[in-house]
Amino acid sequence: MKITLAFAPGACAIAPYILLKEAGAPFDTLDLNLGAGEHHKSEYLKINPKGKVPALIVDGTVITENVAIQTWIDRQFPQAGLMPSDPMQYIQALSVLGWCGSGIHPKLTQQARPERYCDDPGSAARVKALGHEGMIEQFELAEQMLAGKTWFFGERFGCADAYFYWTFRRGGAFGADLSRFANCTAHRSRVEARASVKALLAHEDAVKARF
Repeated sequence: MKITLAFAPGACAIAPYILLKEAGAPFDTLDLNLGAGEHHKSEYLKINPKGKVPALIVDGTVITENVAIQTWIDRQFPQAGLMPSDPMQYIQALSVLGWCGSGIHPKLTQQARPERYCDDPGSAARVKALGHEGMIEQFELAEQMLAGKTWFFGERFGCADAYFYWTFRRGGAFGADLSRFANCTAHRSRVEARASVKALLAHEDAVKARF
């Protein structure tokens, strides 16, 4: 099986990169420079017409959207235990993935690309501020969810942890002081101590240096 992950430093492709490493899966990366617009070039649009990362290419078949990609990784490599085995907890974990993708992620994009939400002159600052407020509300929920826990579900690191890690790390890139979210901050530290994430960070640095 040949697996290739379309990847970009800082982007949410970080989550499946971590999970593939956790699963011990052999894979390559197609590293894209989003700043240079490589995700909008015809070569990549042939792979993913949505013009976004991540995309996972498995023996020529393309999977898009983080929830689908992460679910595939779990199903393909069940020995890694990336999703809970209990049916109800599995659904709850899937709910967290959906929340990261549709609840938190848009608030991050709102701060990074306010023109996608409103292009009226002078509106960017207000759009960013509302994105920040919405992000903080989501992290307050996560702070409660992680109270007294090592990981989101049980004692095993999984998909929910990888995806939330990216959202919290990305949220901190906009200059917000997130230190008051003690549980989220401790969770991030635990994630970054893992070998899979150390490999991710090294790959990110190498790609950024090349770009």
